[in-house]
Amino acid sequence: MAKFEVSEELVRKLADLLQETGLNEIEYEVNNHRIRVAKGAAVAGFAAAPAAAPHPAPCAPAPVANAGGGEAVPAGAVTAPMVGTVYVASSPGTPPFVKVGDSVSEGQTLLIIEAMKVMNPLAAPRAGTVTQILISDGQPVEYGEPLLVIE
Repeated sequence: MAKFEVSEELVRKLADLLQETGLNEIEYEVNNHRIRVAKGAAVAGFAAAPAAAPHPAPCAPAPVANAGGGEAVPAGAVTAPMVGTVYVASSPGTPPFVKVGDSVSEGQTLLIIEAMKVMNPLAAPRAGTVTQILISDGQPVEYGEPLLVIE
């Protein structure tokens, strides 16, 4: 197997992309060679053991500001319990779990967050009416980011 040469330019581009997007980690793979760049993580060797995805729990309203940059979180917001990719339906082409104006009951599935290739349903923490949906299908989300509002 040929030696894999790490391009300093590629690492810098990936680091810049982390800064631009606000992500904490990015991974790039080509020809079975993988490079991972992460912020604030000390990694021994070339790979770290992945952390277990947290067990999804009902979400309480978020603190006053979200992780994205100081915007106020709406009252009644349901926030992301983990970092991942949000999906509004069970599969492409199917109707979304909820729409604006829908009444939801406590425990009803609102959306799915994919984290580490595991689909985690997000349950409604309380009954009410969906008044806002703050995300779009397939959007990456951060921990604590407001996803939708239930009043």
